[in-house]
Amino acid sequence: MSDRQKELKLSYKLNPPPMGVYQIKNQKNGKIFISSSLNLPAMKNRLQFLLDLKTNPNQLNLESHPNMALRSDWNIYGAESFCFEILETIDTEKIPENERRQAVATLEEKWLGKLQPYGTKGYNKAKERVTPPGAS
Repeated sequence: MSDRQKELKLSYKLNPPPMGVYQIKNQKNGKIFISSSLNLPAMKNRLQFLLDLKTNPNQLNLESHPNMALRSDWNIYGAESFCFEILETIDTEKIPENERRQAVATLEEKWLGKLQPYGTKGYNKAKERVTPPGAS
C-alpha cells in the first residue's frame, strides 16, 4: 500500500462520511423508498447516476436500479419529481467503527416501521416474518 493510500485510509477513519437512513420521495404521488447507507453523499450520487437515464441515455442504464416500481415511476414522472432526503444519521463519534453497520441497519428498521413505505405508500417491499418452530 502506498503512502498516499495509507493517508487516505487514515483520513477516512478519522473523518467518516455521514451515515444513516434516507428516503427517495416521489413528489407527484407521495410514495417513498427508504434505505440506508454507510456513506450518504456517495449513495445520493450513485442513485442519481443509476436513475438519471432521461438526461443522458448513454449513462448506466436505469435497469441497474433494483426497484422496478421506483424505476417505472421515475420514467413516468421524471427526475424532477423526486427528491433525496436524509431522515436520520448516526453519531460516528459515539459509535465504534465495528458497530456502525448494525447501528445504521437498526435505524433503517425504525424508519421502515415508522413510515411503512409499502404498497400504495411506497416502493419498499415488506420483509417476510419467519415464525420460529413451535411458536403460534
